[in-house]
Amino acid sequence: MNIVCMGGGPAGLYFSLLMKKRNPDHQITVVERNRPYDTFGWGVVFSDQTLGNLANADEPTARAILESFNHWDDIDVFFKGEKVTSGGHGFCGIGRKHLLNILQRRCEELGVKLVFETEVTDDQEMAARYGADLVIASDGLNSRTRTRYADSYQPQIEARQCRFVWLGTRKKFDAFTFAFKQTEHGWFQAHIYQYDGDTSTFIIETPETVWRAAGLEDMNPEQAIAFCERLFADQLDGHALMSNSAHLRGSAMWIKFPRIVCDKWVHWNGAVPVVLMGDAAHSAHYSIGSGTKLALEDAIELARCFGEHADLAKVLERYQAVRAIEVVKLQSAARNSMEWFENVERYTAMEAPQFAYSMLTRSQRLSHENLRLRDPAYVAGYERWFAERAREQAGLPPLSPAASASAAPPMFTPFKVRGVTLKNRIVVSPMAQYSAVDGTVGDYHLAHLGARAMGGAAMVFAEMTCVSADARITPACPGMYAPEHTQAWKRIVDFVHQHSDASIALQLGHAGAKGSTRAMWDGIDQPLDKDNWPLVSASPQQYLSGVSQTARAMTLADMDRIEADFVRATRAADEAGFDWLELHCAHGYLLSSFISPLTNERGDEYGGSLENRCRYPLRVFAAMRAAWPQHKPMSVRISAHDWVEGGITPDDAVRIARLFKAAGADMIDCSSGQVSKLEKPVYGRMFQTPFADRIRNEAGIGAIAVGSIFEADHANGIIAAGRADLCAVGRPHLANPAWTLAEAARISYTAVTWPKQYLPGKQQMERNLERERQLAAANTGLTPQQVAAKLLEG
Repeated sequence: MNIVCMGGGPAGLYFSLLMKKRNPDHQITVVERNRPYDTFGWGVVFSDQTLGNLANADEPTARAILESFNHWDDIDVFFKGEKVTSGGHGFCGIGRKHLLNILQRRCEELGVKLVFETEVTDDQEMAARYGADLVIASDGLNSRTRTRYADSYQPQIEARQCRFVWLGTRKKFDAFTFAFKQTEHGWFQAHIYQYDGDTSTFIIETPETVWRAAGLEDMNPEQAIAFCERLFADQLDGHALMSNSAHLRGSAMWIKFPRIVCDKWVHWNGAVPVVLMGDAAHSAHYSIGSGTKLALEDAIELARCFGEHADLAKVLERYQAVRAIEVVKLQSAARNSMEWFENVERYTAMEAPQFAYSMLTRSQRLSHENLRLRDPAYVAGYERWFAERAREQAGLPPLSPAASASAAPPMFTPFKVRGVTLKNRIVVSPMAQYSAVDGTVGDYHLAHLGARAMGGAAMVFAEMTCVSADARITPACPGMYAPEHTQAWKRIVDFVHQHSDASIALQLGHAGAKGSTRAMWDGIDQPLDKDNWPLVSASPQQYLSGVSQTARAMTLADMDRIEADFVRATRAADEAGFDWLELHCAHGYLLSSFISPLTNERGDEYGGSLENRCRYPLRVFAAMRAAWPQHKPMSVRISAHDWVEGGITPDDAVRIARLFKAAGADMIDCSSGQVSKLEKPVYGRMFQTPFADRIRNEAGIGAIAVGSIFEADHANGIIAAGRADLCAVGRPHLANPAWTLAEAARISYTAVTWPKQYLPGKQQMERNLERERQLAAANTGLTPQQVAAKLLEG
């Protein structure tokens, strides 16, 4: 083949040498606009895993890179005058210029033609000049090729919120260092790492609003560098900061990161494909150091695909299919990391140890047990710190020296709200069971909730319980609107209190336009065949277009009646002995229909602005809070994201949480969606936790995280990082009522209390787990604790 690579960065050079190595008869030309052995930039970072991939692809290149790397294991975080260190991270730094020089030399050794100081203005002319069968567009973040064929590539380019600048210093750092500085204008942060024997990269970033307020927009480069030297004097120890962008004038050295996603990576000019690679196809934020990694691994995968298929179209189809998955995963992690740094101020109320932990786990790639595997001493120390503060907050005595040596994992620390102290941070989500008769719960609910209360969770939520017969979702939903309902619930509450140390909560709600439907297994959201009852909502609506009943808009009289229903049900919940009450304002049910602009089109004081739309739900909440004992907590479940254009957004959710906090709510239960069938949620593990994170740390109210939390590692990371105060776990508790106890055994936490009836099962589980760990330890040379951490990774 004749191959032309436009752009002599890591992607183009590495692909060229790999293809030349695969078949020396290929004629490969790399066209680069810079001079030979010349480039801009400071250092790049690789993980140990990436180095392994390079070694497998081309050992001579990997060896040359390894000989030039500066390696470190520690990460240092400087915040509020404290330094937090964690180890075992395994990173390497190398100068970008040195890396490109190595790749250039290897290309020349193999016979790749390198053409320098040549600007490609027309890729088709260039392809014709070299008779190209394949064109690689590795022309960087500002790719002309991507712009020219945008209809094919379908790029999405988003300029992010921070301004940042790449600088260097002669000070050597023995750890990857993050430093955070508060100014009168806001927070700045530095990402610092050494990449050769005498030079370190020093990236400084801040939100654009802070950058402007600090006057950096009006400073020339010399003034801006002097400003940064003063700001980070503690880290620089008298060393200067250096710029290698002398060609830029004014404040142009401060740039915004462009997040780039392309739907397609291949454009065909007749029979000649033009293939995007590296930054031209995708970008990953520098805070996880993966832009160069992605570029090199693009090259590895495309070269590998040529070894699998003879047909060029199949090669390129396979290349995008494989790489797109890996890129999406890494870009997702990079986005999480990027958004954390864009919103540093959100976390600055934290103490230094938790702030550092939050930063370390920001991408959700690094979990609690991953950290333990990397640095057991760091995690043990952090768990002690966290447990002591949890006990202090709960009004419990400090840990004894013996207990302090093996403190509880974060998910097993206590948590106090008003007069209720939960023994740990796991609650069983409210899950509709459709098993009530005329609103009355029975033996099924006793078994369902009783088993889960005995299964180790701190609290069990009863499913949404309706405040009137016409408030039910289905005829099989439970109610709290008749004396027999109160007595039936009291029987269950008494059982939970007598046979477990769990608390029990009631969630009260009104189905609104989603009512009068069949049980889920008979057709979810489908209307009843007969005996339908009339429906009300904030505005006239039909939840399933052309299928559901049309709910009428509530009148002021309806509002008075339904508010009274909620208050009556609240008093009945107290009479039944419930410890906790939650108001359901999510998922498109009645109160949710007021909050979302998708379902509220009212023209009175209950419609329009967000504050007006929240007026009726807040009114109901205030009436319930007045009727509910002051020593008992109340939470509110909201849909923090409608996942529909024009609906509720996470920004709105923070405002909603503040309104309920002002009304006396103790916690926000952070769910999302189910308001409109047009929703397009983005699923994934812990996918709703970011909503809890924002509400807890911006609105300053306790938060419950829900959604795809299915193992102890998830819960420990969420609680330890301060992303939520409680984790609501639903489906795993359906599969195993003793999920909390099982996860305790799985992570070798032995201080949890098991009901005596469960002890034989506990002992058998522990024997099985220990046998697994011992066998794995014998085969791997790891300690049983390290094996346990590996098992958690799957």
